Amino acid sequence: MQTEMKEKTYRNFINNQWIGSASEETIKSLNPANKEEIVGYVQSSTVEDLDHAVQAAHKAKKLWRKLGQAARGQILYKVANILEENLEEIAETMTREMGKTLPEAKGETARGVAILRYYAGEGMRKDGDVIPSSDKDALMFTKRSPLGVVGVITPWNFPVAIPIWKIAPALVYGNTVVFKPATEAAVTAAKVVDCFAKAGLPEGVINFITGSGSVIGQKLIEHPLLNAITFTGSETVGEGVAKSAASRGIKFQLEMGGKNPVIVMKDANLDSAVEAVISGAFRSTGQKCTASSRVIVESEVYEAFKEKLIQETEKITVGPGLEEGIWMGPCASESQFRTVIKYIEQGKEEGATLIYGGEPLTSGEHAKGYYVTPTIFENVTPEMSIAQEEIFGPVIALFKATDLEEAINLANETKYGLSASIFTTNIGSLLEFIDEIEAGLVRINAESAGVELQAPFGGMKASSTGSREQGEAAKEFYTSIKTVFIKG
Repeated sequence: MQTEMKEKTYRNFINNQWIGSASEETIKSLNPANKEEIVGYVQSSTVEDLDHAVQAAHKAKKLWRKLGQAARGQILYKVANILEENLEEIAETMTREMGKTLPEAKGETARGVAILRYYAGEGMRKDGDVIPSSDKDALMFTKRSPLGVVGVITPWNFPVAIPIWKIAPALVYGNTVVFKPATEAAVTAAKVVDCFAKAGLPEGVINFITGSGSVIGQKLIEHPLLNAITFTGSETVGEGVAKSAASRGIKFQLEMGGKNPVIVMKDANLDSAVEAVISGAFRSTGQKCTASSRVIVESEVYEAFKEKLIQETEKITVGPGLEEGIWMGPCASESQFRTVIKYIEQGKEEGATLIYGGEPLTSGEHAKGYYVTPTIFENVTPEMSIAQEEIFGPVIALFKATDLEEAINLANETKYGLSASIFTTNIGSLLEFIDEIEAGLVRINAESAGVELQAPFGGMKASSTGSREQGEAAKEFYTSIKTVFIKG
């Protein structure tokens, strides 16, 4: 694989060739656990490079569609096998490049393998339905057709799983792809694309280009040969993607984050609730769109829950993700580290009470990285920044609620609606929660962060657009329906 290149420079992949940018400039990717370590260099691409990539995808789309769904699925099986063979190397690169612990990185890469195999199986599933016609001598049916060239723009927090859960369905349903990853995780993305390259896809079917979002990402959306765009990232950027795509009349799919609540009722198993909250809030250093960030506890058990939460949080080890025994790694970049610290300071300034953590770690083994301790606030009110804005870091805001109605009202008091969970043994409470909570992913007696590849994923309100990712629901975005009427 490309890792053997001594210069550690990763090129764009366009029309089945690894080629340098016309700019002849590169961007370095740093290890957030040790900012003095360069993981690799990626291309600082130009609009000319982007046009080359889109043209290649446009040229390839007719032959790729004609290959047939079953044959496309077989190629995805090959990609899955190659990714599995290189799982250790890719997971280690992920840890070095964006900081999550090695066990988490291995789990994510294994999930990428599973996603590929799931969508490879779509190659042998139906792509339409027969519908009765009012004319008894006619045959009427629907048929799914690919959109054409799909742009894929992904974030740095899941540099294997998110690209794959977008690229795999796009390909199996007959589209060609232009993939632009977040620069902070572009070395990992290049190694994933290398797996596709080695599987023998026809020329131009998948194209990979790196560079700034303001140049490459924006020009990709605006390219006249692009037929659809799927984006995961910040709300601000997502709004721009929607406006640009809508002005051109192309299909768009957005996933833009959350401010996810966990409700803990007085009848809950507190040990299980604490375990799930800590995992949901602090795994991946809180850098998940489904991370638990608001914890709403019924008043009668608030103090007991808080005590257990602090006791278990004290056990968390923070350090380089490649080291054994480390539970939580660094923030993924200096920019993200500064954002987390800013919100912690803002929480204190707005009157919340910091009851645990909230400190940057800057000495000893932490001196060269972007580390912060797990952080817990209480006396948080709904209008505070830490209660409303996505921090994307290891920060929990605790709330008290007198009953389920107040808890659900607090949970819904945000512009986001991605995921939510409740801990209760009362079936009436959980049924009311399912009905009343404004979230696309609802989990009962489980952490808010948890997405199964075979199930639809997406949120409500400002979290997502209506179309869902993953599972069979992905077909709704990546294809259009043709209705066919045949008269004998």
